[in-house]
Amino acid sequence: MRQLLSGARVFTGEHLLEGHVVVLDAGRVAAVVPREDAPVGLTTRVLPSEALLVPGFIDIQVNGAGGVLFNESPTAEAALAIAATMRRTGTTGLLPTFITDEPLRTTRACEAASAALARPEGGVLGIHLEGPFISPKRPGVHEPRYIREPDENIVERLTSLAERLARAGGRLLMTLAPEQVEDPVIRRLTAAGAVLAAGHTAASHERALQAVAAGVRGFTHLFNAMPPVFNREPGPVVAGFSADEAWCSVIVDGVHVHPANLRQLLKAKPPGKVVLVTDAMPPVGTKETTFVLYGRTILRREGRLVTQDGTLAGADIDMASAVRNCVQLLDVPLEEALRMASLYPARALGLEKQLGRIVPGHRADLALIQPNLSVQATWVAGNEQWH
Repeated sequence: MRQLLSGARVFTGEHLLEGHVVVLDAGRVAAVVPREDAPVGLTTRVLPSEALLVPGFIDIQVNGAGGVLFNESPTAEAALAIAATMRRTGTTGLLPTFITDEPLRTTRACEAASAALARPEGGVLGIHLEGPFISPKRPGVHEPRYIREPDENIVERLTSLAERLARAGGRLLMTLAPEQVEDPVIRRLTAAGAVLAAGHTAASHERALQAVAAGVRGFTHLFNAMPPVFNREPGPVVAGFSADEAWCSVIVDGVHVHPANLRQLLKAKPPGKVVLVTDAMPPVGTKETTFVLYGRTILRREGRLVTQDGTLAGADIDMASAVRNCVQLLDVPLEEALRMASLYPARALGLEKQLGRIVPGHRADLALIQPNLSVQATWVAGNEQWH
């Protein structure tokens, strides 16, 4: 069914338009035209005039939400439930994130993500495997006993998964420590369509840049689960700053990284290379004050999710709040903050030809936001939902 969205301003991902309408057809954007050129006879949805219609947010790192943790429930239903919760805050596409765990459970998570991807209206875009090829020196909250190095069997399974997801229009994103994975494996995975990011790593600056040259294309939650910068040991953080071709994801919650560091990162990176993620956990979207990870109780305290000893365990934030924090804490213009939550993650995944903008031919993944950046409605593959 063809539908016309009218009344609100439109941010296409590139331009802010007044007096335009958006035409949807079969789950895609059919046209963006001045109001006077709007086709007649279509079902019309009149949107609030003070609102802004924007590309739906894309979150490439979501561990859980709505009381659901993907590691605890590695099923398609759980992935879709997490996506449904995050949709209320503007995220129309996400990668359910599975952190380092036992092999059988990891396989189940991969199959679950593949099944969820087959339902475009659900908003699942593939899977983010955060581990298991990470550094034992920088595990963060990951369980060290599940950390391992790649062998032929697992690399073969991962290349097959990456190819299968890519054929279905999705992506496998893998966070790995460059010092744990040799360049031939990196090249093999990227050739299969996997998107690789350095994270949970103690790699030297030199090794991190070698991995980028071999095919690593991003840095997961830069600064976190990495050694600090020293005068003679710049490490992976400075590699993230200096590798122009690599994107860096960041958690802008005022907890994980000091705003001053994030401002410097934004100055150092070329436009389009800083990507917002939430690293959300089950309490997001609920009033819950605890959850369980690896059998350990995680506490929700004043915007932090921490273990009993104070180790950060994911984040208590949604993407609309991350956009708001970019504007308020980092002085980022709203249009750029919106790109950091939509267009830039689409590019990071290589999905920019179908997601991240409101232009003809793109999937109709949209969010309607109020001036205070609260989310009023979303569209996923053209399916409308008011919140």
